[in-house]
Amino acid sequence: MTTESKPQAYPDSFFVGGYWGARKETPEACANRAAVLFELLAACDPLLARWYKSIRSRKGTQKLSLMPPDVSVLTDLFRRGVNREGRVVFEDLGFHVWFLNESDPKGVDLRIRCGDFDGTSPNSCFLSLPFDGPNAERVLTPSVLESVMRGMVTAFEPDWIAAMSDHHRQLDDPDNKTNAWVGWLTYFSKQRGTVPPLPAPVRIEPVEDKGTLIVLTPERFTVANPEHVALSRRVRELLTRAGLISPRTR
Repeated sequence: MTTESKPQAYPDSFFVGGYWGARKETPEACANRAAVLFELLAACDPLLARWYKSIRSRKGTQKLSLMPPDVSVLTDLFRRGVNREGRVVFEDLGFHVWFLNESDPKGVDLRIRCGDFDGTSPNSCFLSLPFDGPNAERVLTPSVLESVMRGMVTAFEPDWIAAMSDHHRQLDDPDNKTNAWVGWLTYFSKQRGTVPPLPAPVRIEPVEDKGTLIVLTPERFTVANPEHVALSRRVRELLTRAGLISPRTR
């Protein structure tokens, strides 16, 4: 079995994942960031405009609508999302909250890990998106994904973001040995370094004064296309030479 065929053993999925290092933040600070992101996601596409959180109470499981976002409500959710073992709270591990989507609860969700200053695992903003169907056809386009990624940059100031399918991720970094993935779309903050010239048809765009966005192909990237795979590998090689990607240190 070739490397390219291995990912086809299970159904594909798509995600936009933003990651950043240790950053101590309060539940309220994380809530403010999440509120900004919800507003910006809603402007990207109607699919991303309706969010809720399932919470347990004495009355059972309840569906708490989060739109329009209320910072006080979100603050409470992040406070509840603190890492703990019994009554022992691990403040250095930050907060983790999983949000659900009312328009497509099976294909879309948002998981935020914020305020971790231990550094063992990265803080993250992970958006799962539908891979097939009319919503996917509309959302999985460079213009919508670029808007989503710009929203993540504004809200969370991540070190890097990748928008890609899971099969693509498996091909790009199968053993998860490096500190970034090269997606269909990829973002690097300016702290990572300068993005070098890249071969056509790659498009490079600045994201305000914060970093750089890389779009591999104008059409939807697919691992079934050998030209797409070859281009992705070439771009990874050039980004590694430029110091934007390096081996994981832990």
